[in-house]
Amino acid sequence: MTAITLKVLSVMVFVAMSTLIKASGELPTGQIAFYRSLFAILPIIVVFAWRRQLLQSFQTKHAFSHVARGVVGVIGMWLSFYGLTRLPLPEAITINYAQPLIVVALSAIFLGELVRAYRWSAVGVGFVGVVIISWPNLTLFSSPEGFGQKQALGAVALLCAALVSGIAMLLVRRLVKTESSATIVLYFSVTATVMSLVTLPFGWPSLTQGQLTCLVFAGICGGLGQIFLTESYRHAGMSVIAPFEYTSMILAIIAGYFVFGDIPTAYTIVGGAIVVGAGLFIIWREQHLGIPRGAARKLIPPQ
Repeated sequence: MTAITLKVLSVMVFVAMSTLIKASGELPTGQIAFYRSLFAILPIIVVFAWRRQLLQSFQTKHAFSHVARGVVGVIGMWLSFYGLTRLPLPEAITINYAQPLIVVALSAIFLGELVRAYRWSAVGVGFVGVVIISWPNLTLFSSPEGFGQKQALGAVALLCAALVSGIAMLLVRRLVKTESSATIVLYFSVTATVMSLVTLPFGWPSLTQGQLTCLVFAGICGGLGQIFLTESYRHAGMSVIAPFEYTSMILAIIAGYFVFGDIPTAYTIVGGAIVVGAGLFIIWREQHLGIPRGAARKLIPPQ
């Protein structure tokens, strides 16, 4: 439950970050990634200084692993922004929700996590709910123009972003076994900031006061979300946590209604109920399995 709570908190903060980025208007992906990464360092410093872990966060024996995680994460971020600029939002959201399926598969293959049919089913049902929510607005296959080249590239970019993000989560899951959350999040933010700064020569427009404010707070939200997400990996396997990425669809609907005036449809309500139901099923299943696990541990004598 701790892992699930932290995951949902991270999703809430990341939805706020996405809302702020959308409100900032169309900007180069490298510029957005730079501000998102740079100002993410602020909450990291504040949180871990308050916890008296800031000095330790700079110490690591796995610098290469941190840089590799940072590079993979930034590539995923760039691919995601690229896809968002070339696809209508409903399509982009739907394709992005392939990520939990990929994470569950990767955790089973590379981390050896036991993924039973119940959990696979819950992930699949949650994805069906997301498709139902987006179905009325899916225009790629219904428009007379068909699947254009830009849209095709955008779709491929988002699928690659989902795969790359899954790999990044795999790296984080391994790092949390030996590294503190402060170290993991700090190294990622620094790596992402430096890599994004490289895109400056390609042209960054001047920002208005409103755009700058949105990007600064988006970065702060990104830092908080990264802390919550990293901490969640300490308390449960990736295959347990991944399906709760679907809750961002519900939160995005709420944010869209109050911030951008988007009115939810019947498809939204039905699909949202399916998404929530899938997540609640996983919670119930993990608690149910926890009872026999705990009983089994009590039967094992101490070594």
